[in-house]
Amino acid sequence: MVAGGLSLEDGARVVALRSRAILAGAGAGGMVSVALGRAGVDELIGGFGGRLSVAAANGPGSTVVSGEPGALEELLGLCEVREVRARRIPVDYASHSAQVEELRERIVTDLAGLTPVSSTVPLYSTLTGGVIDTASMDGGYWFDNLRSTVRFDDATRALLGDGRSVFVECSPHPVLAIGVQETAEAAETDAVVVGSLRRDEGGAEQFLTALSEAWVAGVEVDWTSVIPAGSRVELPTYAFQHERYWLESTSTSAGKSVVETEDAGFWDAVERGDLAELTDTLELDSSQELGTVLPALSAWRTRRRQDTTIDTWRYRVEWTPLTQLPATGELSGTWLVVVPPACELTKWATTALRAAGADVVELEVGDDPAVDRDALAARLKETAGPREPLSGVLSLTATADAALPAATVPAGVAATVTLVQALGDARIAAPLWTLTHGAVSTRDESADNPAQAAVWGVGRVAALEHPDRWGGLVDVPTAPDSTAGDLLTVILAGGTGEDQLAVRDRAVSARRLVRAPQDSDTGRPAPSAWTPTGTVLVTGGTGAIGAEVARWLAGRGAPHLLLVGRRGERADGARELAEELTALGTTVTLAACDVSDRDALAEVLAAVPAKWPLTAVLHAAGVDGVTALDEVDADHLGTVLGAKVTGARQLHDLTREMNLEQFVVFSSGAAVWGGGGQGAYAAGNAFLDALAGHRRRLGLAGTSVAWGSWAGGGLAASGGADRLRRLGVIPMEPALAVRALACAIDRHEDGLVVADIDWDVFGPAFTAGRPSPLIAALLDDRTTDVADEQGADETSALHDRLSAAPARQRRQILLDLVRTEAAAVLRYRDGQVVEAAQAFKDLGLDSLTAVELRDRLSRLTGLRLPVSLAFNHRNPAGVAAYLGSQLGVADDEPAPGEQPAEPGEDAVRNALATIPLARLRAEGLMDALLRLADGTDDMPAPTADGDSLDELDADALINMALNADRDDA
Repeated sequence: MVAGGLSLEDGARVVALRSRAILAGAGAGGMVSVALGRAGVDELIGGFGGRLSVAAANGPGSTVVSGEPGALEELLGLCEVREVRARRIPVDYASHSAQVEELRERIVTDLAGLTPVSSTVPLYSTLTGGVIDTASMDGGYWFDNLRSTVRFDDATRALLGDGRSVFVECSPHPVLAIGVQETAEAAETDAVVVGSLRRDEGGAEQFLTALSEAWVAGVEVDWTSVIPAGSRVELPTYAFQHERYWLESTSTSAGKSVVETEDAGFWDAVERGDLAELTDTLELDSSQELGTVLPALSAWRTRRRQDTTIDTWRYRVEWTPLTQLPATGELSGTWLVVVPPACELTKWATTALRAAGADVVELEVGDDPAVDRDALAARLKETAGPREPLSGVLSLTATADAALPAATVPAGVAATVTLVQALGDARIAAPLWTLTHGAVSTRDESADNPAQAAVWGVGRVAALEHPDRWGGLVDVPTAPDSTAGDLLTVILAGGTGEDQLAVRDRAVSARRLVRAPQDSDTGRPAPSAWTPTGTVLVTGGTGAIGAEVARWLAGRGAPHLLLVGRRGERADGARELAEELTALGTTVTLAACDVSDRDALAEVLAAVPAKWPLTAVLHAAGVDGVTALDEVDADHLGTVLGAKVTGARQLHDLTREMNLEQFVVFSSGAAVWGGGGQGAYAAGNAFLDALAGHRRRLGLAGTSVAWGSWAGGGLAASGGADRLRRLGVIPMEPALAVRALACAIDRHEDGLVVADIDWDVFGPAFTAGRPSPLIAALLDDRTTDVADEQGADETSALHDRLSAAPARQRRQILLDLVRTEAAAVLRYRDGQVVEAAQAFKDLGLDSLTAVELRDRLSRLTGLRLPVSLAFNHRNPAGVAAYLGSQLGVADDEPAPGEQPAEPGEDAVRNALATIPLARLRAEGLMDALLRLADGTDDMPAPTADGDSLDELDADALINMALNADRDDA
């Protein structure tokens, strides 16, 4: 009707008569929405023998299945086991399945009188996935439309391919908008996607809001037709709410001497090239002589200021020998040693631990990267047994990795991530220490095992996300002796106070981040600038950072730039960039290539012109992904590590015989110090750092620079620049960042870290959950002490307030605290806007902000809280109840008419609410819990997020657990 293919009367007939036919067959079917693409769902339902059909393919992560109710129940169970999000759609019929066949004759007969016509507006059919002639939309078409799979994703791709970029979902509530957005992102195409109305918000205000969203996204809106009586007015010139958002500048002029002020004015005039002002300042009779030197003086001054700024950004990792350590450590209790098959270090490690007094239990895990998390958790529980809690866990799983494994995800990385997750699932709180060999470089030797170095990236993130149960990282020689074993026990016994260590030459060194200013020895000649020759390949070459690097290379005279990216010339701004570089005198080739695809990359390299042989590679490609370690899965690891690890390894393998002048990899600060939610990203970048060292060990070119945040783009800035700034990582001006890169390349440096960090902000936030010897020397002692004292005072004040308050007020005090801190993390102006029952996920809390909230609450309460605090307890009310139970000030006075709670009941209820349904079933507890709850026929409805767990009886708790996954879907 909208397109003009059917009259209003015919359109109403299709809707009414087809719906009536569907209702006639109701009761024999159903539908389930699955958070997978079409291929994944086809694999899931392949074993159901036709009882299920793909009803609709809405997008890369949204597919609907229809069919028999019993088969749908089995599918839901299968999805739960595989941890695939799925939910039942509240209908009792099975559209778009074989069950519709019995309606064919009725629908075709009912709609026999339709008179469709060809429309002037193109119509993209979800039946065919493309444009159709609307004159074909007769009764047979509408039956096929109901019987066949809805190819919504294909239709969306066709629209995108034809240049359509604005999508408006006209519906009572946006359902398909996410599918459109996912399809556009998968096609690497920018699209504007907006809804119209929303559930419970179906009035004019919401409709105008939707129009406004389209307007600010660049869509033309005819406002005169929406508000015909309106008129254009000028905005007021004052701040509407009189709230100031700008940071107040701190004046330092009072402390400056007159001489310093005058010097600043002089140098300001030099930088501006103001010849007249300088002539007057220097009291010269003529400006002629000054005019000849002023350009050079101005350029020198600018370079000097830039280099001074860059020097404050430059760091590198050093290893500090630890002295006065005992000859051996003293261990007690049971230590679990997790080993891969046929590990050469197993006997050495277990012998050392036993000699130090530990009772050692070994657990062998396979070297398959797809180790099942639940199965490993069950084995950990079984191995630990009913004995006293473990004293510690030592993992050797990373030591089996070859230096450059063929797999995208090194087995040690996958095993370490799964082990961290499984230990948490098994509720084993003993500290986890991870052993590697050849993963790090100390003093003059180079790292020779990039795959094991990637595990160090995971470990640095684990230390931040799980400070209470992470021990540390230890790198040992390939063939360690008994002395190295003794030193290992010193480390495990806590005799060093460190968590990133290397055992070398019968000594232990600890990892430190130190400043690394450029060589200021003016007596030494400056290194000659590298002049690019031949072809320079830049991966991620059309991205924000790659484009800046390409401009610098063109400015240095590179004859030919090969800019490689997934989309090639289809990337936003790629053609304009190529034109800009060509104007600088450089020949540019834009190549569409996934660098993790060896054959495709080899084809690109084979096409390099003979007159411009490949001489340099700059690997700036990458995929970011913020996901807490507890939520990381194989797909996430594969996606993030594909561009970083596989891409770098392919470039290394395919160019190692070419005698390159430069092989530069762009790493990240996440690999150096870690970052909440960046486990996979840190692993990939740690691999890059070690790969550069590995190449240098082989006599090949290799330079690694780990970056902080770039202003204006880049992975560090995409979607997280504001968050990084709040944590003290300041975005760097691209021009200065490129200058820092040029310095590193010209000086043949490796292992350089370039980041603008406000240590007064970064330090307290980074060490809120766990001290960090890595950065201790960079933190001002006075600032740290003041922060510690302030934190202690705030903790004491909270405890005093809770102790003095009546029992019924304690929960409200904690609830107000959680709401206020959540509002601060989300940058709200008023903590009261965060409702007690509002789910954190609906507030926009992600993995990184969840860690920030945990850190804030840890500092204020003095508790060591889990990184998954916000996800385990879902909303402020749940977190407040948990804090009360941990602080021992839970609201334990029953309300009038309530029965007093049994001792420990709050803890049991809180614990039960945090256990995923899959875990209860895996442990065989679900049937027992259901039997306990079977004392009544009336099952209360699931509570809203805001209901207190203390107010639920056993039936309601079980019902909530049974529906938790569905509610989250």
